[in-house]
Amino acid sequence: MRTGDDVTEPGPPATVRGADWVATEIERMIVTGDLLPGQPIRQEQMAERLGVSRLPIREGLLQLASQGLIEHRRNAGYTVVRLEQSEFDQIYLMRDALEREVLASLPAFDADSLAEVRRLGERVAEAAERGDLLEMRLANQDFHFAMFDRSPLGLVVSEIRRLWRLAMPYHAAYLFDAEVRRRVIAEHDAMIDALADHDNERLIGLMNEHRRGGEAGTSMLLRNTARGGS
Repeated sequence: MRTGDDVTEPGPPATVRGADWVATEIERMIVTGDLLPGQPIRQEQMAERLGVSRLPIREGLLQLASQGLIEHRRNAGYTVVRLEQSEFDQIYLMRDALEREVLASLPAFDADSLAEVRRLGERVAEAAERGDLLEMRLANQDFHFAMFDRSPLGLVVSEIRRLWRLAMPYHAAYLFDAEVRRRVIAEHDAMIDALADHDNERLIGLMNEHRRGGEAGTSMLLRNTARGGS
């Protein structure tokens, strides 16, 4: 749920709210759409909202800037990064290459691991049925990383996670269509079947189709929010 700037976010006591916690909270606001692409981040307002001093806010913002989620411009301060179409295309180019390698490296899933993926798939489906797009997006990421995180290629998975964070604020528009939501669920079910068969090649093909659908749908939003546009 969107929270106003004058409301302190819940969390640990102020004495332990350091830069890492601040960075995590601001990242959550970006991922959930509470902070939109191109939106300024005012340090004083954010400090009041999160109940901390400006020092951890400044340090947290520097962390997020190093990850590419926000940017700093002289005389303008910090803003949430707004992707250009060419940048978005590069994200999906890298995801295509990296996710292929990660999925190819997956070991056979045991019963417990497969049950966890199925549970997360059901969570996505339930959110889709309710039309809860925020929960669907968050559950969808958990679903995919329940697979990716089983790969021995930990550094590659970390880079994939960074790429997902950059693009995630743009994914909501893709899911407004009920038919698209049904297709996403069906594609997830097919991936689970491939996992159960330990058929990594089939899983890669399914993920490629799944990714292309998200890329095409999200590109429509980007064309309407190009950097420098109104």
